[in-house]
Amino acid sequence: MSRFPARTRESLDAAGQAVWDRIAGGARGGVGGPFLALLGSPELCGRVEQLGVFIRYECSVPMRLRELAILCVGQHWKADVEWYAHAPIAEKQGVPVAVIQAIGTDAATIPFDSDADRVVVAFVRALLRTGAVPDAEFKAAETLLGEKGTVELTGLVGYYTLLAFQLKTFQVPAPSDKVVIPWK
Repeated sequence: MSRFPARTRESLDAAGQAVWDRIAGGARGGVGGPFLALLGSPELCGRVEQLGVFIRYECSVPMRLRELAILCVGQHWKADVEWYAHAPIAEKQGVPVAVIQAIGTDAATIPFDSDADRVVVAFVRALLRTGAVPDAEFKAAETLLGEKGTVELTGLVGYYTLLAFQLKTFQVPAPSDKVVIPWK
């Protein structure tokens, strides 16, 4: 049960409706998940959504690696909606199911088939677990992604952590079909 009232476009004021329309008419194609909670503050929602457009669809980190990073964030914060939304995308991007499952269960050993995947997961897990990235993981990420990509990967972790906090605080439920949430 979520902690915010059911939101529809019609239930919002003019500012909220404008944000709703921009989200629904954009790359996401609809309003759901953390944006339903964020609409409690249309200004914040609009700004977060615009950052998200860049992080999710336009940043220089390849999509497969973005999805791996998002899964690490979702698993770390036990954000059911993030996992529900992004595990299928990661699989469509070619991430093996065994890797997705290992990330979901926070396995110490992950059966990677890609060095790039290994680098990104090590970087993101270190950042989430300690709030810092050791030199070896940083250098590996910078070699893989360059300075710009490493900055954007770090921003991605922060952005999806923000969304996870909204999802968890406002108890936004994930649909119960299709995707298994590994920590449930």
